[in-house]
Amino acid sequence: MTVLQALLLGLVQGLTEFIPVSSSGHLILVPWLFGWHFFIDNPSLNKTFDVALHFGTFIAVLVYFWRQVISILRSWFHSLRKRRVDNAEERLAWLLLIATIPAALIGAAFESFVEDALGKPILICILMIAFALVMLAADRLARLDKTIADLRWPGALGIGVAQAVALSPGVSRSGITMVTGLFLGLNREAAARFSFLLSVPVIGGAAALKGAELAKDGLPAGTAVPFLVGMAAAAVSGFAAIWFMLRYLRTHTFTLFVVYRLAVAGALLLVIAFGLRHATGI
Repeated sequence: MTVLQALLLGLVQGLTEFIPVSSSGHLILVPWLFGWHFFIDNPSLNKTFDVALHFGTFIAVLVYFWRQVISILRSWFHSLRKRRVDNAEERLAWLLLIATIPAALIGAAFESFVEDALGKPILICILMIAFALVMLAADRLARLDKTIADLRWPGALGIGVAQAVALSPGVSRSGITMVTGLFLGLNREAAARFSFLLSVPVIGGAAALKGAELAKDGLPAGTAVPFLVGMAAAAVSGFAAIWFMLRYLRTHTFTLFVVYRLAVAGALLLVIAFGLRHATGI
């Protein structure tokens, strides 16, 4: 893996983690499209680099929301001491915890199945199209008249269950949590903000668990610089993606992302149909 490849994949991870187009899908499709064999030839490198990129996006969301994250943590511990919830910030802390649980449980149970069975380019393209239509329906049919303060625990649990579906590459973790928020009546900015705050424990927890598994082995020889470049690129582009999304959704719909998903998936299906790339991988 070269520094340029690491830079490109870091940019892809950072942007697509928070823009609803599927980061896991893009991280499979980009090497597949360009014919990069290094992850196939070195599966341990793939997992290690994935940890580095997720740590980069974790830094991005933590830096962007650091004040609110500290406030939420403080409110959560305060409510534990009181054994009751008295204000919106304390309620938000518990809602984020509730929404985190389903993805953590389902992810731990089905991670290997997802990696082995669902990471095929043709399946990713199909899911990109299918979820684009779901996003379009939510954007057009949802009421969009609530804020995060109106969200209650059944809704948070529903967002958490929906988030578990995003384990399938092509769906998008940020996308499905936002769309579920829209169907619950949240306005677009509120749905995006809750989704991004929810990514703090989800991405942070995943990076920590995978990092602990790989820490004893260390980085593969000669990969330190590409790893640092990829992680830095993911952090910077992730921060930019969060900033863009929260401002864009104040006055715009999800149509741009629907069109992008349909266009990219359609183009890649043509690549497969003409035999330029294999439907199930390099």
